[in-house]
Amino acid sequence: MATLRETVTVRVPGSTSNCGAGFDTLGLALNVYNRVTLASDEGVTPIAQNAADARAQAMVSETAAVFFKKIGRAARGFSYHIEGDVPRARGLGSSVTVIAGVLAGLDALHGTGLSRHQLVELATQLEGHPDNASAGILGGFCVARCDPETGRYRDTIRFNVPDEIAFVVVSPCIELLTKESRGALPSVLPYFDAVRSINSAAYLVAAFASGDYARLREAGGDFMHEPYRLPKITGAAPAIAAGTAVGAYTGWLSGSGSSVLCVAPTAEAAQVGEAMAAAFAAVGIASEVRALSADNAGLNLE
Repeated sequence: MATLRETVTVRVPGSTSNCGAGFDTLGLALNVYNRVTLASDEGVTPIAQNAADARAQAMVSETAAVFFKKIGRAARGFSYHIEGDVPRARGLGSSVTVIAGVLAGLDALHGTGLSRHQLVELATQLEGHPDNASAGILGGFCVARCDPETGRYRDTIRFNVPDEIAFVVVSPCIELLTKESRGALPSVLPYFDAVRSINSAAYLVAAFASGDYARLREAGGDFMHEPYRLPKITGAAPAIAAGTAVGAYTGWLSGSGSSVLCVAPTAEAAQVGEAMAAAFAAVGIASEVRALSADNAGLNLE
């Protein structure tokens, strides 16, 4: 049995998901973090120690309910504090940082010894898709698998990404919740759009797995979600084009947005970020630039 704690802080990396055509499948952890601190408390209701909004409170409560159901114990109260640098509703996996932090924190408080595989399974159940969940918990570049019949999480294959690759994230000052963005997706796709996306996703994974990152230049092209989401974010498509024009290998809409991301050699990161931000500025939208690298560790107890 794992050692019990009275208080625990879990550091969880943000992440980019989909990675172009890998819809609800590909995720990549980034070195931007949130910290979730949990402490044992009276009662059965999670209590926020800092100013948590209703959405965060609901997320923490739902996560706790799933955890206690999983371990087969009555719910126990705890207080929590969330802080960090992962922006909310910008397509960088902020919800997973909270969900994973609460799951791992409760696991430490109650000594239940859940494996990382089990944590990803529970986070996927809560998120509805495994891309950010696998990356935030396991770290690195993740290809997650769900059962095609039931949709339940099955497994993840992951590998490390070296520091020589930068992930330049530009976030326009626009919040975009995943649930709202999913409303833009069609109920039916043209057959050959699906085929073209499968080809793009497979080639992108091969480029990352081989370490031949220059081949990412040939890996762009999504026909499943970006054609429907990108037009709703003014300046997003031009920002990706501007980044690739000055040295990035490829780019994509991070998660459901509103952030866009370009993959570039580390030496080119600054000019890529400047070009992307300028594209948003050209249409009157302020943005924040982050030049990040991959996080290969995943969540950590501090």
